[in-house]
Amino acid sequence: MDAIRVGMIGFGANTRLRHAPGLLACSNVTLAAVCNRSLESAQAVADEYRIAKVCESWQQVVDDPEIDAICIGTWPYMHCPITLAALENGKHVLTEARMAMDDEQARQMYAASQRHPELVTQIVPSPLGMRAHQAVKQYLAEGRLGDLREVIVLGTNDAYANPDTPLHWRQSGPYSGINMLALGIIHEPLVRWIDDPVRVLANTQTFTPTRLNQGTGEQEAVGTPDSVQVITELPCGARGIYHMSGVIHHGPGPQIHLYGSKGTLKYMMAPENRLYFGAIGDSQLAEVEVPDELAGDWRVEEEFINAIRGVEEIEFNDFAKGVRYMEFTRAVERSALTGQAVDINYSA
Repeated sequence: MDAIRVGMIGFGANTRLRHAPGLLACSNVTLAAVCNRSLESAQAVADEYRIAKVCESWQQVVDDPEIDAICIGTWPYMHCPITLAALENGKHVLTEARMAMDDEQARQMYAASQRHPELVTQIVPSPLGMRAHQAVKQYLAEGRLGDLREVIVLGTNDAYANPDTPLHWRQSGPYSGINMLALGIIHEPLVRWIDDPVRVLANTQTFTPTRLNQGTGEQEAVGTPDSVQVITELPCGARGIYHMSGVIHHGPGPQIHLYGSKGTLKYMMAPENRLYFGAIGDSQLAEVEVPDELAGDWRVEEEFINAIRGVEEIEFNDFAKGVRYMEFTRAVERSALTGQAVDINYSA
């Protein structure tokens, strides 16, 4: 396929920052139609980006026979219905993360993609960990960590520490589903490098149960936890500890630690984006200088277009990977609700 015409559904901050510029940077790609939360905002986007068609509903975009691919930039509550309709109408799909509201929707999306293997389906990946991705894989492949023993996953901030802060859409169950804090966006890079956990024991807490919905002017129940702790078991027997929070000051930002029998890797993600390694006998960790040939960067939109053209396959992220992280998230939720450990039997 030479010329590719993309329909844009949802044109929020990430679409402006990454998807629209990334798609337009690809040769012979056109943003051909747009639908946003209001006709007025869609028209403003069309004027800014010179998009020919302004649609009142997302159905008009996926029904348009002149559209080849759909870029979904909405909140998770719309990802599944738009994806299913787009695939049935013969459109390639790039959908914003998280994949869906829950694991059931994720499996529906995956099943639909399997019914249409001729179409490219991609989930916008976590941007965390891309720079040193190949370097981490190389250290693990060379056995420099030895046998993996423990994993630490951290991601805390004070975004919701003030109880007077209005409700964010990510805290709204009807919009975000079971997705919670930075759990998915940091877990996802982890399982690029090691096996998915097979058992979890989780605890969550919501310190501010209601917040002001600025759209309605009413107090609304907070649908996602303010704090999440998870203990995991990996197939190799290693153990993991996750700490996610939106309500603590001066806590650790996103980072992943891998502790092995021969050494330790620590990846300090945003904003540092630095990788450290220490072997047995080293007095301290030393920063890993990632060579240019191994350094990764954001190229999601290029990957999507190249996959449509048959130039490469999707690595970050296909729908099977999305199903697995949504099933992990569901297991965390179930464990927190029941107080019991939950085994994970992945379906993809």
